[in-house]
Amino acid sequence: MTFEAKYFEELTTIELYEILKTRSEIFVVEQNCVYQDLDDKDYESLHVFSKEGKRINAYLRVFYKEEHVAQIGRVVTLHHGTGLGGQLLREGIRQVREKFLVHQIYIEAQCYAVGYYEKVGFEPCSEEFMLDGIPHVEMILTL
Repeated sequence: MTFEAKYFEELTTIELYEILKTRSEIFVVEQNCVYQDLDDKDYESLHVFSKEGKRINAYLRVFYKEEHVAQIGRVVTLHHGTGLGGQLLREGIRQVREKFLVHQIYIEAQCYAVGYYEKVGFEPCSEEFMLDGIPHVEMILTL
């Protein structure tokens, strides 16, 4: 699988459209969750993704949460159980190591996915909390 990493202004209009379509398909439709996806963080993010033709099949974004801490979010794949998610996450971490001056990576993980993040070294660092009606937990990966 080949991944691309682009800052917002480098994305083509087709890539941006397909990213937003994939995020909406999974986070809004599949998870039946109404929330404001367009939160202005895309402007300051590095977007990491893979494609099948023009269709984005795996995606995450990375931005600075605070000094020395990057945040990974909007982690999504169209094909579950294929290993694509693990490849995406490892590529996202590689991009953070290469392009961000940070000591930690922070995520707000949906509780069902905690094991997925633990496989690459993230550790829970909070109690469970509700975000947009879905149980989450904060997790940190120390680099």
